[in-house]
Amino acid sequence: PLEWVAANAASFGADASRLAVGGDSAGGCLATAIAIMARDNNGPKIAYQALIYPAVGLDPDRFGSYKENAEGYFLTQRSMDYFLEHYRPDITDARAAPINADNLAGLPPALVIVAGYDPLRDEGKAYANRLMQAGVSCVLTEYSGMIHGFFSMSGALDAGKQAVNQVAGAVQDALMQ
Repeated sequence: PLEWVAANAASFGADASRLAVGGDSAGGCLATAIAIMARDNNGPKIAYQALIYPAVGLDPDRFGSYKENAEGYFLTQRSMDYFLEHYRPDITDARAAPINADNLAGLPPALVIVAGYDPLRDEGKAYANRLMQAGVSCVLTEYSGMIHGFFSMSGALDAGKQAVNQVAGAVQDALMQ
């Protein structure tokens, strides 16, 4: 799909040299995996990543926020267990758990947004820190009072609206350079 978008960008008024990837939750995992594969396969070049509470680690025993937010919120430990049981990822494979990639250097700049009451909070923060340690320009923002899914609740939550505006502004800034 990324190759198709790059090859056909002009046909829908886009610039193939200014592509961004993004997603929330599992979509954040897909976006990171695409960025890693594009880097490793010499393109297409990605200019920016927008990752909203990305599921990039998928290891409940490794990240304390799984237990801390196990019950009572939109995404729970039980629902994550259900997803992982049906998905059965090999978390040693960086395409399933990008936080386990050997090398994150050379990836596009990123915005990583996490929610305070989210089982995925700690893996998102850890991934952002790994990006920064690898020399990747990365902004990490924690919306401390929010739950998983708040981004898509921008019509009802001010923090959701703020996060949507943050992503839109970051992507616009990155692609206008």
